[in-house]
Amino acid sequence: MQADGGMDDDYDVEGPHDREVEEAGERRRDRLGQRVALMTAVLSTIGAIVNFASGSAQTEALFLKNESILKQTQASDQWAYYQSRSTKSHIANAVAAIATDPAVRQRLIAERDYEDKARQVVQQEASRLQAESQRLARESDAKLKPHEQFARALTFLQIGIALAAITVLTRRRWLLWGAGGSALVGIAAAIIAFMT
Repeated sequence: MQADGGMDDDYDVEGPHDREVEEAGERRRDRLGQRVALMTAVLSTIGAIVNFASGSAQTEALFLKNESILKQTQASDQWAYYQSRSTKSHIANAVAAIATDPAVRQRLIAERDYEDKARQVVQQEASRLQAESQRLARESDAKLKPHEQFARALTFLQIGIALAAITVLTRRRWLLWGAGGSALVGIAAAIIAFMT
């Protein structure tokens, strides 16, 4: 009390109604925060799974691409060996044509025939390695397609998480629709990627 008998303005007396209104407002704010936190946790978990699947697909594609390159290198080596055998066969044939001694000519013709047979074996191996390289390259490309879809899915999930965080910070509930829409697009893209 003041000296003149009036009430001091420094003290506010809260009634039960005032306390209830304040607590109801806090509960409403907390519910939004709790829902967004739960949504963010779920989206983060889905995002982690999508990220793992994306990395796995990318690793498999890279491994297959490396194997394809290795097989192509081996095929190139075989084609070079084929050319070497072909050159030896042509030389033996040319020398046999000008040889005057029948025994030397016969030996050179036998050498030419041997080189021709060996060249066919080398050619078959080179063709096999080249076909295997092409098959591995196709498999690598097929493994990389889901990775691209997973990357899109992860992007939309991250946008959903960011919009959810902005919703809590700004208390603009309409942003939650954008977060949910982006999250749904991300989840759909992830499902499509898992199915391919």
